[in-house]
Amino acid sequence: MSRGFPTDVDSHAAETGKSPVSARGSYNTIKPAPKATLRYSTRLTLSFAMTAVMTAVILVMMLSFVWEGQFQTYTRENMRRIAESTADAVSRRYIEVEAWTPEVISAASAASSISDDIGVQLIDVRGEILYDDTWAITSRIAGLARDEDHHPSSEVSLMPTSSDAIVSANVLDADGRVVGSVRLWAFGSDALLTKSDAAFRTNSYRAILWAAVVAIALACLIGWIVSRALTKPLKRITSTAAQIRNGDLTARTGLSGDDEIGRLGETFDEMATSLERDIKLEHRLTSDVAHELRTPLMAMQATVEAMQDGVLPADDEHFETVATEVRRLSKLVDAMLHLSRIENGTNQLETERTDLIYMVSSLVSTQHQLFHEKGLHLRFSDETRDGELYADINPDMISEAIVNLLSNAMRYTREDGWVVVTVSSERQEALISVKDTGIGIASEDIPRTFSRFWRSDASRELESGGLGVGLSLTKEIIERHNGTIAVESELGKGTTFTLRIPLNRRRRQSRDREK
Repeated sequence: MSRGFPTDVDSHAAETGKSPVSARGSYNTIKPAPKATLRYSTRLTLSFAMTAVMTAVILVMMLSFVWEGQFQTYTRENMRRIAESTADAVSRRYIEVEAWTPEVISAASAASSISDDIGVQLIDVRGEILYDDTWAITSRIAGLARDEDHHPSSEVSLMPTSSDAIVSANVLDADGRVVGSVRLWAFGSDALLTKSDAAFRTNSYRAILWAAVVAIALACLIGWIVSRALTKPLKRITSTAAQIRNGDLTARTGLSGDDEIGRLGETFDEMATSLERDIKLEHRLTSDVAHELRTPLMAMQATVEAMQDGVLPADDEHFETVATEVRRLSKLVDAMLHLSRIENGTNQLETERTDLIYMVSSLVSTQHQLFHEKGLHLRFSDETRDGELYADINPDMISEAIVNLLSNAMRYTREDGWVVVTVSSERQEALISVKDTGIGIASEDIPRTFSRFWRSDASRELESGGLGVGLSLTKEIIERHNGTIAVESELGKGTTFTLRIPLNRRRRQSRDREK
């Protein structure tokens, strides 16, 4: 065995008493091989088969405990009726002669003629056997030849000794006194079952067994058909998911319907469509962010390099140019971080009961001077019934959303234009609308209004100075309040943004949870 020199890691481990931590590590993207398990279709088929097996077992157990007992009771009662009818026949002949004559005794043999499986014995009140149809059998076995001098009592009877295997009926005389009895039993059975009864029972169990086999086969067939019907759409969803994972964002399952599988397919396709849209927006967002950041960075770089090369003097004017671009970058980054926090729900939304009329009118008052300096007219309109409207909101966030809409209206409305802020109510929602007479938005561009950094072609012609995230931020704020935002616009005539906010947020949340 070779010896090695102690390392610093080993020395540290010896001093601290802890096991050394290896500095080596590895990682790869190869997925481990999946464990061998039964497929869903196989498991479903086996489930159907096990159900059929359990049903057959339960049926056999019920037959063993219930039907078997009823069947034995039936055969015993049937044997008892034969014994009673035989005893009645013997009694009628005995009453005629009042003695045990051969003709009277021969009436007992009538039961033997009913079935070869039935044994009959006739005894008198003293217990002496007068007739037993097994004597002839025992005589043949012993090789004895019956003659007139041979007494019947010397014969051997094959009658069972167990009382449960025998049924008996009394023979009565004319006065109703017992003069003898008839005993019956079944050959080869302690349960009074004749060969036909035993064959019937055996055939019944055999039929049940075959029925169980057929039921299990049908259950397997049905399970296989059902599993195929269930797994086919699931396989399609899995295949579509694999296509999307491999980069084909246009892949769809095409499933639809009112059942769970159909709704799953529709939801999956909607998710795939949303994912495709989000990825495209993400790519566009990356491009837009790069563009928005590049503009001020290039301006700062050009100014600084010009001052370094002596082309421009390093005076306060040019330093102010750089500072302005830095402030613009800072505002852009702050706006992006603020939007990200709202989207991720990092900050908990704290609401309070707020008078929307007072809040919105106050905002309009504070913004009035800014609009006046731009040569614009700003007006507040209260369209509520009694001049009061309270809602559960976060006042700071809703104020920010309204200010964003006002800033957007001021930025894209030409001089001497009008901006009207209206507050009203509809059912259990508060409506806050900001209407301007600005440049408007083309109908094909309206669905992209709330995208980050997006501006219409008409708005790009103006020197707006906006960051391009105000409407996105407003949309996220309203959605955090379980509300909605709508926009209506016409090129050259103006735009109207409408905020719909639930008056009672807690009640709205409870209804959403119930759904």
